[in-house]
Amino acid sequence: MGSGYDWNAIFHGGGSLETQVLLTALALGIAVFLVAVLVPVLVRVVFLGIEWLFGLVGLTGVYKAIHRPEANWGPESLTVKLLRVVVVVLAGIGLLGIWGEIQPVLRVLQTFSIPSSLVIQSVITVLLFVGAYTGMGILHHWVEELTARSDRISAHQEEISLRVVQIIFLTAAAIAALSLWGIDLGGLLVGAGFLGIVAGLAAQQTLGSLIAGFVLMLSRPFEIGDWVEIGDHEGIVSEVTIVNTRLENFDGELVVLPNDAVGNATIVNRSTKGRLRLRVEVGIDYSSDPEHAMNVAKEALSEVDNILSVPRPRVITSRLDDSAIVLELRFWIDKPSARRRAKAISAAIRAVSGAFQEAGIKIPFPQRELSGREETGGFHVIESGGED
Repeated sequence: MGSGYDWNAIFHGGGSLETQVLLTALALGIAVFLVAVLVPVLVRVVFLGIEWLFGLVGLTGVYKAIHRPEANWGPESLTVKLLRVVVVVLAGIGLLGIWGEIQPVLRVLQTFSIPSSLVIQSVITVLLFVGAYTGMGILHHWVEELTARSDRISAHQEEISLRVVQIIFLTAAAIAALSLWGIDLGGLLVGAGFLGIVAGLAAQQTLGSLIAGFVLMLSRPFEIGDWVEIGDHEGIVSEVTIVNTRLENFDGELVVLPNDAVGNATIVNRSTKGRLRLRVEVGIDYSSDPEHAMNVAKEALSEVDNILSVPRPRVITSRLDDSAIVLELRFWIDKPSARRRAKAISAAIRAVSGAFQEAGIKIPFPQRELSGREETGGFHVIESGGED
C-alpha cells in the first residue's frame, strides 16, 4: 500500500507497540463515535424514511401504532441496540487482531466448529422471542392509550388483560421455537392435557374462582372503592384479584369472598350512579290529616342540607298500621357512602320530628284497644278485697 504499512501484519499483531497503541485508541474512538452518535442518527433517518413511505400509502396510523422512539421496546430502539452490539463485537475483533490475539480465538471457534444450521436456528429463536417482546410492548402501549381515552376500562382490567396477552405471546413464541428445534410437541401436549385434567379435578374450587374472576373483570359489576352489598355482606370494595374479592365492612373488618361465591350471589352496587335514594318510615296518629302531615314532612325535608333538592323529596302514604298511619319519606343523597347515608337519615328524622311537633301532629306510641264480647258479659273490674 502507498502508506508503506503492512496492514495484514498489523492486524495480526505484527505492528510496533506505538502503532498498536495508536490503532487501539483510533479503534476505540471510532467505536464510541459509531455507538453514541452515528448509529442512532442513521437509524433515525432510516425510520423517518419508512414513516414517509407509510404516509404515501395512507398507513401513518399503523406506523405510529408500532413505532415509539421513546419506548425501550420499539423497533427503532431495538435496531439501535442491535447495531451497537454489532459495532462493539467488530471493535473487539479488531482490537484482538491489533494485539495479535485473533488466532487463539479463531482456533477455539474451529475446535468447537458450530454448524451453520445451528447458528441459523439460534438466530431465528432469538428473533422469535424478540418479536414476542416487541409485540407485547406494542400491545402494552396500545392498551394504555385505549385506557386513557375510555373510562370503561379500569386499571385492574388493563393489568390482567396485559398479563393474559403476554402469556399468549410467550407461549406462541415458545411453541414456535420448540418446533424449530425439532422437539415433538405431541407428547408435550398429551402430558399437558393429562396434567390439566388432574389439576382440574384436584382444584375445582380454585379453578372456579379463577374463571369467576375473569367473568367479574369482563362484566364489571363493581370497581375498587364502590359501596356494594354481596349476598349477606356489605362494605367497600378494597381489592379484586383473580381468586377473591375483598370488602371492608363498616365495622372495619376485612371480608374475603371467593369469586365463585361473588358470581353466584346477588350484587347491589350503591355507588354506580353517583346518588342513592333512601327511605324512612314515620307514623302519625289516626286523628291527624295525612295530607297536611305529608306537606309538613316534604317542607321539612327540603330544608335538610344532606338531601338533594333534585330529584325532589317525596312523601307517600305507605300503609295503615295498628297504631298509626305510616308515611314513607323518600329522598336522595349524592356520592353515596355509609357515613353520608347515616347523616342524611339522622338529619331527616330530626327535621321531620321537629316539624311535626311544631305543627301539632302526633307521632303515636303503640297502643291496642281491647273489648269484651257481649255474650260473655264483657269485662268486670274487680275491686280491692272483693269476691270474684
